[in-house]
Amino acid sequence: MSLTGTNKKYAVNEIFYSLQGEGYFTGTAAVFLRFSGCNRRCDFCDTNHSAFTLMSTKQIISLLTAYPTRHIVITGGEPMLQVDDNLIDALHSAGFFITVETNGSKRIDCNIDWVTCSPKTAPLEINRIDELKIVYQSQDVESIKDSLPEARHYFLQPCSGINTAETVAYIKSHPWWRLSLQTHKLIDIP
Repeated sequence: MSLTGTNKKYAVNEIFYSLQGEGYFTGTAAVFLRFSGCNRRCDFCDTNHSAFTLMSTKQIISLLTAYPTRHIVITGGEPMLQVDDNLIDALHSAGFFITVETNGSKRIDCNIDWVTCSPKTAPLEINRIDELKIVYQSQDVESIKDSLPEARHYFLQPCSGINTAETVAYIKSHPWWRLSLQTHKLIDIP
């Protein structure tokens, strides 16, 4: 999905401006850079991986800087299949605070400001986590948490809102977790 060398292109699914709807930065104005491509195929994923435009770093920066925020959320798919130092350095040079949402299957070796890990399936290679956000489906989240690098914040999120009561009950009996709701879906924004 990308070309190598100085003319590298990234497979961009979409760029849009909204509010972060989940996790630690809920309610924060952010520009979203969604990449296509993933090494997992979750049935609840909201990304159309067959739709993308190949874009250069310069093209991406040009589109991102048109928005008034300098808070960016890089997501996907699995963004760490494409994110590299070239892109991260360019985003920092443009003044962005960079967050990434990853499934944890790849190491984070770039200078990213905030890492949100939402693990799906093993193997997990992530080496750094600021925020662990697990879509709760009655799985053993303590084993997942304990198998990963220590995070600063821990969130459980109901799966598409269908098991909210169960998720709340779990958090009440395991208070080191916090609830993350998909507020963007609740208030009907992208």
